Amino acid sequence: MNNFLDIQADEDFSKARSKALINDIQHFLNPEESQLLSFTDVKKMLRPSGEVYQGMQVVPVELIAGSEGRYKDFDNHFFPKNIHLKKRWMSIDKAHLTDVILPPIVLYELGGLYFVRDGNHRVSVAKSKGIENIDAEVISLQSEIRLKPGMTVPQMMKQVIHYEKRVFYSETGFGDITDCWNMDFTTPGQYDVIYNHINIHKYYLNQNQTEEIPLEQAILSWYQQVYLPVITVIKNRHIMRRFRNRTPSDLYVWLIKYWDDLKQRFGNDFSLDKAAEDFTKEFGDNIFSYLYKKIKRLFHS
Repeated sequence: MNNFLDIQADEDFSKARSKALINDIQHFLNPEESQLLSFTDVKKMLRPSGEVYQGMQVVPVELIAGSEGRYKDFDNHFFPKNIHLKKRWMSIDKAHLTDVILPPIVLYELGGLYFVRDGNHRVSVAKSKGIENIDAEVISLQSEIRLKPGMTVPQMMKQVIHYEKRVFYSETGFGDITDCWNMDFTTPGQYDVIYNHINIHKYYLNQNQTEEIPLEQAILSWYQQVYLPVITVIKNRHIMRRFRNRTPSDLYVWLIKYWDDLKQRFGNDFSLDKAAEDFTKEFGDNIFSYLYKKIKRLFHS
């Protein structure tokens, strides 16, 4: 009996690991699509507001999308990628084959998906056998952003950015005040930077006022006197040609930070135009470096 279980478990592990290998090959050009999600990375993106202990639950296995600490050991389908997982994986598989009841796993819930805190091998075996539900102790992290099974990190990032934009425009009335609805970013957290810039601008506007100016007035003043002049420099210098897949608003945030650093080093007389020139030379891609990086990434993969 034990010999039969060993043979069956060994065969099951080999099949699961082969599926992980095939998955890697299928995603040769986009390897990030076959990677299991890191709970730490997703948590950093979504920035949840708190934790709530939910207790014991029956969780759909298809909604378990990542891991806290073992995300490099399994692929995005939880198939095992490394041979060192074999012994533990086989012991879990043999427990399933003999109907041994295993302890519940421990999961974090975030954005509607689940991430393994304890029990990665049990999830891997369950997924490989097509088991639909699993008993789990669940800790829920509070977030208004909703995620879907199968989402990659870039797709999640777009979801986060879309949520941040919706909140920023809703809470500030930015679009109605400026008639600008296309302030877009390619990385999360930038609308908070913009809001901070507006508040700093508002502080300086209020210095010579007897009454505090309203936020709406500060937003319009910042947009006309700070944001648009920087965007004009970016357009006039054709800087976007050197920063593919980025937005003018991305360049605004980076250029302002770079300009501030230069003014601290060389004095407040350092011009924005010169800062834009230096920034483009240091960080912008020309066509040759762009092609070189693409080829290097391809061979590295």
